[in-house]
Amino acid sequence: MSLEPGLQGSVSTVVVADNTALAQGTGPVRSLSTPAMVVLMEKAALRAIADHLPEDRATVGTHLDVSHLAPTRVGMTIKASATLTAVEGRRLLFEVSTEDEAGVVGRGTHERVVIVLEAFEHKLRNR
Repeated sequence: MSLEPGLQGSVSTVVVADNTALAQGTGPVRSLSTPAMVVLMEKAALRAIADHLPEDRATVGTHLDVSHLAPTRVGMTIKASATLTAVEGRRLLFEVSTEDEAGVVGRGTHERVVIVLEAFEHKLRNR
């Protein structure tokens, strides 16, 4: 594995009605939901390390600490970015953020753990 701090990834999307708090049942507003923002942050973290893991390895999210700081309306483009800040054995720590055309939307930290796919699937089957 060639996982080193400093790896970066990003993902962008246009906010659609299905991404809103109203559509997802998490609030009465037609703006980007916090769960939708978090999904983008996780995708950005995955993109940062995608080309740096052997084929028999993957990562799973284990912790998030994020703040949703501003609303994003339907039709706006939102970009999530992630930077790998630390590698502690199998544990990977990321700084994550989101922004739209108006500025910062959210920020925080995200933790992922490297897994061996076959062992994880075995554990899952026996749970």
